[in-house]
Amino acid sequence: MNKDLFLGQFALGFYLGCIFLVIACYNYLRLKSELARFRRHLSDKLEIEAETMKKIKAEQENLRKENETLRVKVNALNEIPDRKLQRDLEVYARAEKRMLINAPGFAPAWETAKSDAHGELAEEEAGKAAPKRIFSRLFGGGNSATAALPNRDGNNNSESDAARSGAEH
Repeated sequence: MNKDLFLGQFALGFYLGCIFLVIACYNYLRLKSELARFRRHLSDKLEIEAETMKKIKAEQENLRKENETLRVKVNALNEIPDRKLQRDLEVYARAEKRMLINAPGFAPAWETAKSDAHGELAEEEAGKAAPKRIFSRLFGGGNSATAALPNRDGNNNSESDAARSGAEH
């Protein structure tokens, strides 16, 4: 009877069920530990990404501040008279290029005027003609430039002004 009890149909089914239960418990525990490992991995990854985002935002804010500082410095440097003149000349040069491209009738007249102006400057630099500085009158410093220009009689404007004022008194 003891032999039938351990080898009976019920006993064999029970043994088979116990084997499946052990396999199922093993897989359950394995998957549970794997899920815990994935959760730790996800938590670590989120922490790392949060730190990275914090660093990126701090760097972005620093770059914004640096950009604003540089913009202010550039604007301040552009306000220096010499830089302002250079900037104005650059604006004129770019405008000239656009006009040469966009206005077909403008180019020949402009090139003629430019070559004439270049010739006048060459004569002034060679000492053959009196200087006629237009930009200094337009962009400030016009009084000092005109004071240094000689009149037709060869005297400076400041000398002839002094002579005129002396003659009036």
